[in-house]
Amino acid sequence: MIDELKSDEIVRKVGGKFKLTALVQKRLGELLQGSRPLIENTQGMTMLQIVIQEILQDKIAIEGTPAADGAEGLRL
Repeated sequence: MIDELKSDEIVRKVGGKFKLTALVQKRLGELLQGSRPLIENTQGMTMLQIVIQEILQDKIAIEGTPAADGAEGLRL
């Protein structure tokens, strides 16, 4: 498991573990269907690592959470 998923920071940013799971699942599906990553320098990263970095860098968020107001990219 990736250490970032265990941190309280990412869980608080999204609004809970269940919301984090839903956001990761939805974004992974989009990447698998051909969506482009919203971060740079993804070489050597897995899709899961890309999604985590997108969340941590406020590129994606769930609508209705405080992080969504500042999200530069997707609001899911």
